[in-house]
Amino acid sequence: MSEFISVFQDRQDMLLELIWEHLQISLISLIIAIIIAVPLGLILTRYPHVAEPVIGLSAIMQTIPSLAVLAFLIPFFGIGTPPAIIALTVYGLLPILRNTYTGIKEVNPALKEAATGMGMNSVKRLTKVELPIAMPVMMAGIRTSMVLIVGTTTIAALIGAGGLGELILLGIDRGADINLILLGAIPAALLAIALDFILQGFERVSKKAGFKSFIAMLVIAVLIVTTPFIMNTSKNADLVIGGKLGSEPEILINMYKLLIEEETDLDVELESGLGKTAFVFTALQEGSIDIFPEFTGTAIVTHLEEETESNDAREVYEQAKQGMKEEYDMEFLKPMAYNNTYTVATKQEIAEEHNLEEIGDIKQIEDEITAGFTLEFKDRYDGYVGMQDVYNLDIESISTMDPGIRQDALANGEVDIIDAYATDSYMVELDLVTLDDPENLFPPYQGAPLLRSETLHEHPELEELLNQLGGKITDDEMREMNYEVDYEDRAPREVAKEFLQSEGLL
Repeated sequence: MSEFISVFQDRQDMLLELIWEHLQISLISLIIAIIIAVPLGLILTRYPHVAEPVIGLSAIMQTIPSLAVLAFLIPFFGIGTPPAIIALTVYGLLPILRNTYTGIKEVNPALKEAATGMGMNSVKRLTKVELPIAMPVMMAGIRTSMVLIVGTTTIAALIGAGGLGELILLGIDRGADINLILLGAIPAALLAIALDFILQGFERVSKKAGFKSFIAMLVIAVLIVTTPFIMNTSKNADLVIGGKLGSEPEILINMYKLLIEEETDLDVELESGLGKTAFVFTALQEGSIDIFPEFTGTAIVTHLEEETESNDAREVYEQAKQGMKEEYDMEFLKPMAYNNTYTVATKQEIAEEHNLEEIGDIKQIEDEITAGFTLEFKDRYDGYVGMQDVYNLDIESISTMDPGIRQDALANGEVDIIDAYATDSYMVELDLVTLDDPENLFPPYQGAPLLRSETLHEHPELEELLNQLGGKITDDEMREMNYEVDYEDRAPREVAKEFLQSEGLL
């Protein structure tokens, strides 16, 4: 408990900002869902023969996994808030649509006939009779939608939309840090409860005030989400630098920002923790971000879908640089010294028990062990697919998991081997053994800034500034910096600045 309180005190400012972001995203999504679903539900009451197919379609949309929706939207809307709001709106439609339709349809037919007998047309009957009576049912649907949206908003952090999911993802990435996870999860739950309580009040009032309570609720929600935009006079950043999940990309993008802002008047915004390689690369392609640190081996195997022509780091860089320029019109600047290559790791006692020294040695126990691989590693040729081909492996039991929890799974005995990166901080913390790769399956993975050619043409000074990191940062230095962020809880910006100053770059 004392640790949680300490984490809470250290991150109070960050927590308040993320709660506000979470609230804004949730309310905007709810408002849009209401604007779409309520009129549509009312129309369906007049055309009941199409009601079931439309409501059924909205139910099907709700069953689509949220990550799939976000991945689909990124090429069209980029990263950040817009695709998150669209996805959340989709998830919020069904309860409002269904309850609007049901609420109107369940109004006593005798009351409808009486209203018609009094000379009311369809519109007047709707506003004077049907909506006031149906309003409590409609408000119940809005409550359900709100709780659903608030819970799902945590996923939005994967694409840089912010919210309390950032703390949860940070906790997972840092080896399932329960305090950080709780710091994100508890406020998200409390926010959902608080909003549900407020909407419950509007629901009770609606039994007397009818449609007026609905309008009041909508106006208040609109005011809450629009006030910050009206008051916000800050200009957009000149450059947006993105990074994948993990301490290492966050340290590097802070280095980029510090170098650029030290020597230029450019304003740089950082978007860290943008999820897997595919998310970040898509964001670069469509312009949501301008730069991100990528690995030479990843560029060749994943983006260019080729095999490395050499195991020499320099030749791999030249292949990646030329290929990315020809295929995507992107520029790879000078790589750093460290090689964050994939490796297969295990505990000392497991390696000794089974005489594991090379990856090929796994063959003798492939039916006895459980591997803990990230989904990305399992699906890549410079990963398990290549291990199957090059080392003739067919591991019977493989558990796919988030990069942040695989080391805990290994430490707790839930898996026997994991994929890892050479500069990961937990390699030191857990004293893991890495298995040799004599067939050179895993190519060199040197980090380097990747950006679109148009960005470099617009800001040519970036090449000289960022190339100052070329040939710097050794494996040990990167591993130590990762350790300081992951296990000593130092701020990535602080660690990045300290290194740059030690190298005389700031």
